[in-house]
Amino acid sequence: MRGIMKSFPGVRALRGVDLTLNRGEVLALLGENGAGKSTLMRVLGGAHAADAGTLHVDGCSTVFRTPEDSRRAGVAVIYQEFNLVPGLSAMENIFLGRETSRVGFVSGSEESRATRALFGRLGANFDPRTPCRTLTTAQQQLVEIAKALAFEARILVMDEPTAALTAHEVERLFGIIRELRRQGLGIIYISHRLDEIDLIADRITVLRDGRNVGEAPAGGISRTALIGLMVGRELKDEFPPRSSVPGNTRLEVHGLGRGQVVRDISFSVRRGEILAMTGLIGAGRTETARLIFGADPRDCGEIRLDGNILDIRSPRDAIRSGIGLLTEDRKLQGLVLRHSVLENFGLPNLERFSHRGFLKLGIEREDFADYARRLGIRIPGPEERAGNLSGGNQQKVVLAKWLARNCEVLIFDEPTRGIDVGAKYEIYRLMNELAAAGKALIMISSELPEVLGMADRILVLRQGRVAGEIADARQATQEEILHLAVE
Repeated sequence: MRGIMKSFPGVRALRGVDLTLNRGEVLALLGENGAGKSTLMRVLGGAHAADAGTLHVDGCSTVFRTPEDSRRAGVAVIYQEFNLVPGLSAMENIFLGRETSRVGFVSGSEESRATRALFGRLGANFDPRTPCRTLTTAQQQLVEIAKALAFEARILVMDEPTAALTAHEVERLFGIIRELRRQGLGIIYISHRLDEIDLIADRITVLRDGRNVGEAPAGGISRTALIGLMVGRELKDEFPPRSSVPGNTRLEVHGLGRGQVVRDISFSVRRGEILAMTGLIGAGRTETARLIFGADPRDCGEIRLDGNILDIRSPRDAIRSGIGLLTEDRKLQGLVLRHSVLENFGLPNLERFSHRGFLKLGIEREDFADYARRLGIRIPGPEERAGNLSGGNQQKVVLAKWLARNCEVLIFDEPTRGIDVGAKYEIYRLMNELAAAGKALIMISSELPEVLGMADRILVLRQGRVAGEIADARQATQEEILHLAVE
């Protein structure tokens, strides 16, 4: 790809980007949210037409006007949000739109044999007839890779492929990527997890503000220099320094339970404290947060704020009590993607921005503009659809609406998932500012360096129960946390 340019109303997304991918190579494509990575891959995938620039595959000049053009050229893109039909089986998803048929009837036996052969290449050991809605994230990812192989893809793009995987699943995925590389596929690997790059990539290309800013062999550039290229400034530490000292207890949870998912969980959070809640996927972390927020009904347990018992039966009750939740899935649960950024900002604050049933749009706009400046939200304007924003800016919009609500307790569920290092630092800094202002923060995270770098205390969950508590996070180790999580 040479000199690729792409503009949208009010935004120049790509400014003459070059990219080269070799056969049998894993190229890591890095950059902050909004750097142009996704737009560039949509051009490669035929979802966007470039305004200018050239594209060559195997030395032949080509133009992709549609995703079908891209597929015919051997390009397959696996987006972070999988493109699967939940009600169809794995096999049906793989052959959707190009079913094998005889005399007008789909030949299930031939598709089954082909699917099992593809699964054999990938080491997938589940039934191809299983509906995709019942598959784990890792299994759905295997279905997406199998789809790409069924189309005989020679170029495979993987966008944040490990974002929702366990350590064991990541290791297995890396094994599959290495095997596909050995078979001659060229793979473009997009990730914000820099510790993965040295393990899987051969070469690195960095974008910033829609331009190429660096290229190097993997392992040929320091982590500090790589972060500097991505954010355009020096980050001396990945985690900002903490200065607040925890005070009195603000939130208390006693005997919280729901079926076998959350069982007799008790803990407290103090004023100005960041309590990290961690554990393996399925340990009950998100489920605990949803019970506190009233998103799911609890079977038992008591929740107190500043010593007062709260009767939380719905998210409305939690919000009115001063509790806010930044959900794990900001796209499905944190934002209404089809609505504007301004409308999303106002949703939990309608009482404040309305009078006698009418919205006071001027006040709402002024408040949002203030938070946009404070949080560094980069958007063309407040009417921009939330679905058009980068992951980092989406997370900041979610944070802005809860800050405007002035919540006393904030629960951050995987606050930096799918966010670049620069935006991560800004989120961390904001969390520290909230703690310094006396808010009580609960941070749910699967990233142990994040847990150790941000938390005052650590609560480790296992199989719906509290497996242990580490009183001083600064003295803890990853091994200590894992020991509690898996023992």
